[in-house]
Amino acid sequence: MPIVLPGRLYGSRLMTEATEDHRQHLLAEATLSHRLEEVEREYRRLRRLNLMFVVVAAIILGLGVALVTVSSRYGVPGTVADIVAARQFVLRGPDGAVRGVWGTDTGGALRLVLQDAQARPRTKLNLLSDGSSGLTFSDSAGRPRAVFAFLPDQSTSIVLADESGKTRVVLGISDDGGSTMVFADRNGATRAGLGVDRNGSGSFTLTDRTGREITEPEAQPSAAEEPDSAAVTRAPANR
Repeated sequence: MPIVLPGRLYGSRLMTEATEDHRQHLLAEATLSHRLEEVEREYRRLRRLNLMFVVVAAIILGLGVALVTVSSRYGVPGTVADIVAARQFVLRGPDGAVRGVWGTDTGGALRLVLQDAQARPRTKLNLLSDGSSGLTFSDSAGRPRAVFAFLPDQSTSIVLADESGKTRVVLGISDDGGSTMVFADRNGATRAGLGVDRNGSGSFTLTDRTGREITEPEAQPSAAEEPDSAAVTRAPANR
């Protein structure tokens, strides 16, 4: 019968435990390596998905930009908007300069302003909140030269101005049916007026340079009343 010494038994147990630890260590390394491979595969799959997502997003964005560009120039194909609502529309030329503005202001007035290439207002169409409407034409210096107006009291007027902005001619029809035409000089002072009241009576008024009304034309000296220039010339010689 073999005899097992205590020392041999202890050494055999140590070898068994070392072998078991080594086996568990190898198993842990294999498990960790397998997990790392799975993580790498998942990472590669996510990269492919991200790349596909970026490509799809770029395609959708490009299609959206193309659709917006085409619709801004030619409208959306096959569709026409029934109503377009805004407080103001701005018209720009090919160079981007503002050439026109159409909109409402804070007071409720509706305005349409057309500008020239130098951004100077040349034509204005106004409709005020009280019902007054007007059309104004201006020159290159921005001075109004012609104004057509319609007021809430049903009166209308046409005003013409010269190059300095002075009112020279006013043609108007009052609310009672009377009509007038007034002419002014370069200083803006009224010099002549012509009118017909609501009863059909006409009037004509003239004023001189001092502002006094001229009732009758000044009498001009006739040829018989003019002194003989030859006699006046010979008078000193006869003396």
